[in-house]
Amino acid sequence: MTSLYYGRGKAAVRFQFAMMVIDLAIIGFFLAGPYLRNRPSYIVIDYAIALWMALELAAQWSASTSTRRWMAKPITWLDIFVFCTLLFPQWLFNFAFLRVVRIWAVAQRPIFRLMLKRIGLREQTDVVKAFLNFIVFLFLVTGFVYSFFFYYEDSGSGFIDALYFTVATVTTTGFGDVTLPGTFGKLTSVITMIIGISLFVRLAQAIVRPHKVTFPCPQCGLNRHDTDAVHCKACGHILNIPDEGA
Repeated sequence: MTSLYYGRGKAAVRFQFAMMVIDLAIIGFFLAGPYLRNRPSYIVIDYAIALWMALELAAQWSASTSTRRWMAKPITWLDIFVFCTLLFPQWLFNFAFLRVVRIWAVAQRPIFRLMLKRIGLREQTDVVKAFLNFIVFLFLVTGFVYSFFFYYEDSGSGFIDALYFTVATVTTTGFGDVTLPGTFGKLTSVITMIIGISLFVRLAQAIVRPHKVTFPCPQCGLNRHDTDAVHCKACGHILNIPDEGA
């Protein structure tokens, strides 16, 4: 099981790719939750995903080399909490927005970088990751705002209002037609603006800055270099950056 989760062979790559596709499908269900929660099929799909997550958690635990190290990972505790929200959707649905963090978890897997390489986006890895970080934050805040401020409104318009408020706040547009009431709402807006604009700037930097490759210098440890670098610009050590000749 360890070789499937962390290996780079053909079987491991296929397994990790299949897991990523399933994760993306689950994320799609989570994002559609506000529109589906009043339908009878929602509970059926919800418990089916809970069963899958229970099996996945068991597989991850068996694949880990150390139980303590596996339990120390924040994503493990997040998955456990998400699993609980699936088991008790009527009581813990307000925290369902945390499930969107699984998008970030998918981007941390080795298969994600390999997938970008296969589709010709290896040089844009930093841009894609910065974009995903921004999208994850956007939907996290949208889910939080929806759950605590718009949950009892119409499921469709309530979620759209939450998304609209989040985008207007993160981009500092601030139309003001949709606002959050009370002190708690003001604090939510402030935190959203501070973190959101930081991620937005980070995304802009990743788009416009020159592309660099990740290759640790054996002498000083500098991790990022120009694509055609022969010497490390920090210590002058000769580099041997792998080049596919493309």
